Amino acid sequence: MTRTTRDFDERIFALRLERSRADLFDMLERLYGHRADYQPFCRKLTAALKAAWRERSDELKWLDLQRDLEPDWFQRPDRAGYVFYVDRFAGNLKGVLDRLDYLEALGVTYVHFMPCLKPRPGDSDGGYSVMDYRAVDPALGTMADFETVATALRSRGISLCVDLVLNHTAKEHAWAKKARKGVAKYQDYYLMFDDDTLPKQYEQTLVEVFPDNAPGSFTAYPDIGKWVWTTFNEHQWDLNWANPQVFLEMVGVMLFLANKGVDVLRFDAVAFMWKRMGTRCQSEPEVHLLLHALRAATRIAAPAVIHLEEAIVGPDEMIPYLGRGEHYGKEGNLAYHNSLMVQFWSALASRDTRLMTHVLASHFPPVLANATYATYIRCHDDIGWAVTDEDARDVGLDGRLHRAFLSDFYEGVFPGSFAKGALFQFNPQTGDKRISGTFASLAGLEKAEAEGDAEEIERAIDRILLGHALIASYGGIPLIYMGDEIALPNDWGYTAEPTHAHDSRWLHRPAMDWQRVAGAMSGEGTAGRVLAGVRHILARRCATPELHGANLTVIAETGEDGLFAFVRQSPGTAVVCVFNFTESWASLPGDWAVAHGATAFRDTLSQSDVGLEDGRIVLPPYARLWLR
Repeated sequence: MTRTTRDFDERIFALRLERSRADLFDMLERLYGHRADYQPFCRKLTAALKAAWRERSDELKWLDLQRDLEPDWFQRPDRAGYVFYVDRFAGNLKGVLDRLDYLEALGVTYVHFMPCLKPRPGDSDGGYSVMDYRAVDPALGTMADFETVATALRSRGISLCVDLVLNHTAKEHAWAKKARKGVAKYQDYYLMFDDDTLPKQYEQTLVEVFPDNAPGSFTAYPDIGKWVWTTFNEHQWDLNWANPQVFLEMVGVMLFLANKGVDVLRFDAVAFMWKRMGTRCQSEPEVHLLLHALRAATRIAAPAVIHLEEAIVGPDEMIPYLGRGEHYGKEGNLAYHNSLMVQFWSALASRDTRLMTHVLASHFPPVLANATYATYIRCHDDIGWAVTDEDARDVGLDGRLHRAFLSDFYEGVFPGSFAKGALFQFNPQTGDKRISGTFASLAGLEKAEAEGDAEEIERAIDRILLGHALIASYGGIPLIYMGDEIALPNDWGYTAEPTHAHDSRWLHRPAMDWQRVAGAMSGEGTAGRVLAGVRHILARRCATPELHGANLTVIAETGEDGLFAFVRQSPGTAVVCVFNFTESWASLPGDWAVAHGATAFRDTLSQSDVGLEDGRIVLPPYARLWLR
């Protein structure tokens, strides 16, 4: 690097530091300003940011500049995501290189490698029990392999997302090992107690996450005479974010990964990061101060990188993760639209969209600042029925009974259910049950094919494509979980793996069936029909500028219980999106569509004209219509 280039780099860093100084240090002052070590901490943090910037490659610095000039890059309709465990998709990191053509042909421009950082041996909660943030799981390859794959993805315009677990580390992490040996500095990295007095007080208001196999939120370690906060599992030790050294360490990790070519950092379990006696210890105000500051740190030293915040909470609690109040436009760039997912399954089972319309209209703003949703129908996790009693009551339902109905329906035990899923966890205190299952199996394809029911097979395919058309148009980046595009069924053999047998979520984490892919690519069977449908939906999304994430999503009342609709409004045009959640024919007045912005009766999804019968738009079972 020449002196001139180095001087230019230093000036760019200084400008970006000033741009985000208040967003970083105003937040940190409120979190840590009372501490005697606050000023030295700020100096160390500034030095760490500068060091990370200096270590960043020229190629990534050019990407920083490009995305500074095009800050809406992740909101554009050409963004479409694909989520997978590397080993289950391609064997290892090098194997991913052999599958890039497949991803590109599908229309993918964003991939999420499910936890790929070095996990603890044995049960690692699916990789979320990390023992080294700066190393890749040896079973997948090396950090050099990771960089190679990241570069190859970038050359094809595909952004890379990886998980960064913020709430906890594995008990085998180097920090935890030092804490266990009695090193005071590292014991302060965690939430450790000399006896169970405070843990018992905290637990009076905490909610158990895994009541079946990891009850309670604390674990006693007699060998060190400590109780450790373990929200999720015994082997996952919660970090003490009230200690500024934890913030400093995590910024270092975050920028290390950014400099290896990561475009999207998925912050795992963010709701749990701050603890306060007498609360659920979820989504406390300090969590948003921390996430605001972390976003500022990235904007200073790696501005091409954005943050996806995993907060699977109720609607009113989720929106602040995308920036509200003082954090407006300055916190997460992406957050999972858990409510859209839950409401999709709810409407599909009940054949009634009134709850869906109410929840999405009442709790979600039509547009977000410098942020958008990650929309999905399912993910690696279970489905929890996040329907509040209040929302259910507003549309004449009993919340407890409706949640129980949904669990029974998708477990497949409710009379007349088309689904085939499995129970995941049961909380006897709340009565809540959660469900595991692949998209195809929950949508009815597994059961229909087992029974040889041709009509139900057709309906199941339509349900699958209905879901993909919904997430592709609602607003945000649609995320497809690996195998859903070829209608992979449940993997009932997961119990044969000892580290998986206790966790039914492995039911919906099957290995990719490349023989099935080959057949699907040739148009064979149900897999071929689903694959062709998904590819078409993503291609039409890319060609529809109104679906840009910065455009408004306005929920529209249809007056028909089985129909759900919204309008994607751009400054000059609109697309009216209508979905039939029933196996029956339905209709809407043509005047209704015109009143909501349609200027021509043409479906931009199917690229065909929409005829009217007696002035009404006729919708077949499970219809999906993008009316321009």
